[in-house]
Amino acid sequence: MKFKAFLTDNGISLLEKRFLPALDKMGKVCHLYFTRDHTIFLHNLLNGDGIQSIAQFRKEALFDDYRISSQNDDRIAFTIDLSLLQRAIRSSVSIYAEMGHGDGVGNGPNRLQIKLVKKLPANSNQPLPFLTFESKGYKSAVIQDVPISKPLSRADVLELQSALDTAQDLPRTLVQVPDLNQLQNYVDRMKHVGDLLNVSISKYGDLHVQISTTLITLGAEFRKLLVLGEQVEVPAEDQDQDQDLSAQSRAQRAVQRGDAQTVQVSMKHFAKSLQCHLAKPDCAFYGIAQEGACLTVIFQFFIPGSRQNDKSISLHCRLPVLDPGSS
Repeated sequence: MKFKAFLTDNGISLLEKRFLPALDKMGKVCHLYFTRDHTIFLHNLLNGDGIQSIAQFRKEALFDDYRISSQNDDRIAFTIDLSLLQRAIRSSVSIYAEMGHGDGVGNGPNRLQIKLVKKLPANSNQPLPFLTFESKGYKSAVIQDVPISKPLSRADVLELQSALDTAQDLPRTLVQVPDLNQLQNYVDRMKHVGDLLNVSISKYGDLHVQISTTLITLGAEFRKLLVLGEQVEVPAEDQDQDQDLSAQSRAQRAVQRGDAQTVQVSMKHFAKSLQCHLAKPDCAFYGIAQEGACLTVIFQFFIPGSRQNDKSISLHCRLPVLDPGSS
């Protein structure tokens, strides 16, 4: 089992300044999964407890001179503490800068290499696995070791891959929320009211979030959003009564017609998923899986300087549903 690669300047920037701070908010420990073509960070895919998050990068987005081999079809996975990983990258970057890096793609005199190794720690009789960062210069090298779990067995890697394949299923209807800051502001006000959040998504392009207690009901409605997948026109009768209908009534009528789904999720999970804004996505899509199985949030990234989707990067979350909801 072997893995080594050189982090590019773009890869360092993506991880250190954007994705690791966001993923650390999902949970301190995650699976790090290397394949021939991708590097993937996975939260809670095997235990099914809590919010699931999947950040996937094509190898070219992070690395240069990427080499991997294993008996598990060249797939390697293990668990890692993200705060330790973030600290190691940040420290390596600082050392890397002091030494004076090359051209940013691993072709200069100093290169930041990442590789899997086994080492014998002090006061131990058994070698343990580490993810090692090595900053090489002409005359010196600085090495930092991040402890990791024992790599997953073949059976566990297959289970992880199966869970990943399942988690890639998209809801039939997705609505785009172009302004995550606005949604974040609403949620910041609502999260002090209660622990359970009702989320409704319609094929008309409406997103309705609401929290209720015996004393207060507080909600926010986003209308006429961009829809991907199944969509329908707002019925004429609703258009005629638009000014008279409350947001709650609109959502209920859409659900009764089969034009919307509603689910209940943990307010803590919903607020946590919004921490993915630290990865600096350009927009987000919300959807409810078939049979109300989960609430899916897909974050979209554009190629810098364009409005084209960057297919080398993907990030999405799946929030467990607390109530089966209705559809």
